[in-house]
Amino acid sequence: MATRCQGCRSERLDFGLAMAFQPIVDVEAQRVFAFEALARGEGGEPASEILARVTPDNRYAFDQQCRVAAIQGAVEAGILGSDARLSINFLPNAVYSPLACIQLTLKTAGETGFPADRLIFEFTENEEIVDSAHVQNIIESYSRMGFTTGIDDFGAGHAGLGLLARFQTDLIKLDMELIRDIDASIPKRRIVEGVIGIARSLNLMVIAEGVETAGEYHALRDLGIRYIQGYLLARPGFRSLPDFTLPDPPQVEVI
Repeated sequence: MATRCQGCRSERLDFGLAMAFQPIVDVEAQRVFAFEALARGEGGEPASEILARVTPDNRYAFDQQCRVAAIQGAVEAGILGSDARLSINFLPNAVYSPLACIQLTLKTAGETGFPADRLIFEFTENEEIVDSAHVQNIIESYSRMGFTTGIDDFGAGHAGLGLLARFQTDLIKLDMELIRDIDASIPKRRIVEGVIGIARSLNLMVIAEGVETAGEYHALRDLGIRYIQGYLLARPGFRSLPDFTLPDPPQVEVI
């Protein structure tokens, strides 16, 4: 087993964490594909308040504790009663060594009985990539360990298609700014259509997040997107795994 690095020993988190969970729905199979773990305060405080307390000095401890809280919280909420995966956001710049820094995650999964091969690790475009080779090493290491990897907020942040060219993950999640009002925007539809084509050619799963209206949902379905996440289907459940509701089929006008 890899030994703990200096970062593991030196950093401590001085505030508590809890998790909310939001389903990512396979709308064709009408089942939950995965639950995304979303950081909250112990009393349900929003993510913005928690993230505002993350600094370079406690970033590693925050990343590690998020993984622990996500796995423990999902198991306590009943995820083992389903075949749903668990999606965890991680900070690439907080990973000193992929093999060393994953040990607490594996230990937590083992202690709770959660199958490690049902873990998804997403990194967001909103975190600046300081060392591309290091991030590539993380992704390749996680893939060898049997984890699914993904790019969150695709289409926002520090990179777009350039990031996808550098890092070959298993899935991408379209940023909600591409999704918002896509049913009324031809440019957005064409952009998303193009991204879907590229993703398919690279054998990547596409997830649309931030879906809030039936119009957006049906536009995405018309484009062939199968995996959808957003308030329209289910809001995050604090310390719970919420059910989802699919919108009614679009009304067909009879002339």
